[in-house]
Amino acid sequence: MSDNAVASTGEKAGTTPHEEEVLAELTAPVPEVGDGGPEMVQLLTPEGQRVENDEYDEYVKDLTDEDLRGFYRDLVLIRRVDAEATALQRQGELGIWASLLGQEAAQVGSGRAMRPQDYAFPTYREHGVAWCRGVDPLNLLGLFRGVNHGGWDPNEKNFHLYTIVIGAQTLHATGYAMGIQRDGDVGTGDEDRDAAVIAYFGDGATAQGDVNESFVYAAVNNAPVVFFCQNNQWAISEPNERQTRIPLYQRARGFGFPGVRVDGNDVLAVYAVTQQALNAARSGNGPTFIEAYTYRMGAHTTSDDPTKYRVSAEVEVWKHRDPIERLKSYLVHTQKADQDFFDAVEAEGDELAVTVREGCLTMPDPTPDSMFDHIYVEEHPVVEAERKEFAAYHAGFTTEGGH
Repeated sequence: MSDNAVASTGEKAGTTPHEEEVLAELTAPVPEVGDGGPEMVQLLTPEGQRVENDEYDEYVKDLTDEDLRGFYRDLVLIRRVDAEATALQRQGELGIWASLLGQEAAQVGSGRAMRPQDYAFPTYREHGVAWCRGVDPLNLLGLFRGVNHGGWDPNEKNFHLYTIVIGAQTLHATGYAMGIQRDGDVGTGDEDRDAAVIAYFGDGATAQGDVNESFVYAAVNNAPVVFFCQNNQWAISEPNERQTRIPLYQRARGFGFPGVRVDGNDVLAVYAVTQQALNAARSGNGPTFIEAYTYRMGAHTTSDDPTKYRVSAEVEVWKHRDPIERLKSYLVHTQKADQDFFDAVEAEGDELAVTVREGCLTMPDPTPDSMFDHIYVEEHPVVEAERKEFAAYHAGFTTEGGH
């Protein structure tokens, strides 16, 4: 067959021009988003200037000056806890620490958008959400010090224990949301009863099977769950382009529910977008995917060295988008806070740092046999037999003649 004959039967022998066009689009280099793109919801610019938004302004219009100052206090205090924990780990007092530096607004904004009856499923980095849910920071440090498994009651705080396995908590969150739905606590119109679930994870976790399976279950069951992805640009040492070829929030469309990208360094925008998504979930309108576009200013954990895989110039760009300085600038320009307020917050931060440090250093070690506690709700014969065996073994090291 001649070359012309092959060309004339291209649809059978190869690809059509349309298919080639689609293939070229799919394999084209991923565009550099940089600032989140025009589709990103933003209410405060990096300089602290208010941006009007017809869709989301209604969710922040009733915030008082006290509410706004409260956001600022949350941001400053949780950053101070984070800094103190990092220092403690460097001094050998914690086994490891996962810093939230740079992601404070994403966590505080979404955490404050929740109602008391809503339930959060975190990763191991949601210290700001834990703060909003009333979890003592020392509980967080106890986990990373290895003296407890979290130390708080998830049912009291409506804040699940930290999840170390990447993405696994999205399955837990979806199942819990389906339970709420079956309990009839969705779409009743009662603001004190209707509840929703929010699941936190990072950009790297979107490549995990658990996360995608959660999307399927949530979509087909119309579960009242908000998937909150903190896109901090780096999945440990892998950049976004190794995770996806499209903006993450657009993935939701393929599963059948809405997705939205929000400026994760803008606490007001995060609060507004999360409010809308949680309201939809509580009302029976199903899941939403939120991509909070932010940046991990520090290391993935204290065992990581980010200088090995990213350039310092990138970090410098994001320093100018700092969530705390952004809100502070807005408060100053609008005269919603004065220097006395900022000084008082700094002083409170100093006091909190002392409390965190002293509390960490004086934490009692757990008794060795406590590892057998809380395995089952009720006493279990196998566990109790293992407890006795361990006690006898341990006693051999403490009694006279032991070794």
